[in-house]
Amino acid sequence: MANGIFTPPLPKNESIKDYAPGSTEKKLLKQALNDLCSKSFDIPLIIGGKEVRTGNTAKLKSPSNHSRCFGQYHKATNEHVNMAAKAAERAKEEWSNLPWHERAGIFLKAAELLSGKWRYTLNAATMLGQGKTVYQAEIDSACELIDFLNFNVYYMNQIYNEQPKNSRGMWNRLEYMPLEGFVFAVTPFNFTAIAGNLPTAPAMMGNTVLWKPASSAVLSAYLLMKLLQEAGLPDGVINFVPGSGGQVGQPAFEHSSLAGIHFTGSTSVFQGIWKTIGNNIHKYKSYPRIVGETGGKDFLIAHNDCDIDALAVACVRGAFEYQGQKCSALSRAYFPKSIWNTVWDKINAILDDITVGEVTDFSNFVSAVIDKNSFDNIKSYIDYAKESPDAKIIFGGKYDDSKGNFIEPTVILTTDPHFKSMEEEIFGPVLTCYVYDDQDLDRTLEMLDATSIYALTGAIFAKNRYMIDKMSKTLKHSAGNFYINDKPTGAVVGQQPFGGARGSGTNDKAGSKMNLLRWVSMRTIKETFTPSVEYGYPHMGEK
Repeated sequence: MANGIFTPPLPKNESIKDYAPGSTEKKLLKQALNDLCSKSFDIPLIIGGKEVRTGNTAKLKSPSNHSRCFGQYHKATNEHVNMAAKAAERAKEEWSNLPWHERAGIFLKAAELLSGKWRYTLNAATMLGQGKTVYQAEIDSACELIDFLNFNVYYMNQIYNEQPKNSRGMWNRLEYMPLEGFVFAVTPFNFTAIAGNLPTAPAMMGNTVLWKPASSAVLSAYLLMKLLQEAGLPDGVINFVPGSGGQVGQPAFEHSSLAGIHFTGSTSVFQGIWKTIGNNIHKYKSYPRIVGETGGKDFLIAHNDCDIDALAVACVRGAFEYQGQKCSALSRAYFPKSIWNTVWDKINAILDDITVGEVTDFSNFVSAVIDKNSFDNIKSYIDYAKESPDAKIIFGGKYDDSKGNFIEPTVILTTDPHFKSMEEEIFGPVLTCYVYDDQDLDRTLEMLDATSIYALTGAIFAKNRYMIDKMSKTLKHSAGNFYINDKPTGAVVGQQPFGGARGSGTNDKAGSKMNLLRWVSMRTIKETFTPSVEYGYPHMGEK
């Protein structure tokens, strides 16, 4: 037992590399891209530290090049989920009893490995497997994930240091225990950092985890699992079980040891999970913690007194970086009539300069959407707008999946503030704009707030401080991450904890102490040094 109260390193946000022409990092990343393209992976399950190959396989594909295949991955079944649950149970006691600073050391080392030799491999896998351009991969699979690991260790220490007050003659203590059972982490395709954070945050707090990565992001998830093993993660702490949602999810939700779910994905899937857990509530040892970040219909509204140049850039970056496949991506925008033509001229000029293509060409701003299902869904919204009398496409609208799942950045202008693409989540490079009369700002703000079931991110643009205050107050429940004079994307760990409410999730704020608190069960301990030896009280001395 260590005799010392240890303080982890003070975290700092990881510096973003710019991959400029001729830079060392560009050369190393190009090498990593070539290396991955030359390999053929046979990715197993990892259960209790052992590789398991089921024989039921699926191909590892690249969204921007149908001819590129990285091999295959093996898919878990009911049997393998139960194996993973047993492995998690076996690992639980030793892992949860390991001193917190020993657990912390593993994740700090993982962050250090990722900032060094693993950086370019994870970035390359995220680019090739998930269709991210170089900058989008760098801020995700390198910087944000490094930040999650470093900052979460710091938050863990803060939590353990939070203790109750004491009265004379007693010592009050709070013990932060891991949950009874395993945590099921279900991670998305669109952020490698989220895929890394969802299993590691509960594990850091002493829990053991079953991790189901998105089927379209298995390559980067597997490489991350190998990185964690290299950092010293013990066998069985995180068990890697890729596969279909039904075959992996259902047995996990049926298991009596399910203690929590850490989820990022669609609202409909999350609501289905919540119902399933409710139906199975009598089976569990305790009430499972349900933590989820789901969909968004993220907005921007401008006042006529705003910085128009900044507004135009925010619209383009917010809507079209990573093909609009961020949970926070700008999807609907409201502009006052008096500035609309000027704003649109600037947005149009930027869009004219944007190129679409493979991620291996670093000059491209936009690449392919993740898969055929996504391509078809986004295409349906574009086609709907083309046929509607209430809307017109003022930029883009073309799509082609002959080589990769490519869709042009598309801007729809509608006269109906409740047009289909103003209300429904699309998750693609489509921005719908509505122009309001300047004098109708109040009504437009109220309409914006009531238009969507979601409340993830939103942005306002204005210079007048009274107007900023007014817009912020009216929209206070509309976005869990609210931006003033900036795009509604790009939350940074330690600076803007991320999450939304309403139909967008439980708002447990990834990248904050609040999220880690969800993965512990607190025990209050009161130790009395001079306990009473008589049963009576002074007031009993006379009638």
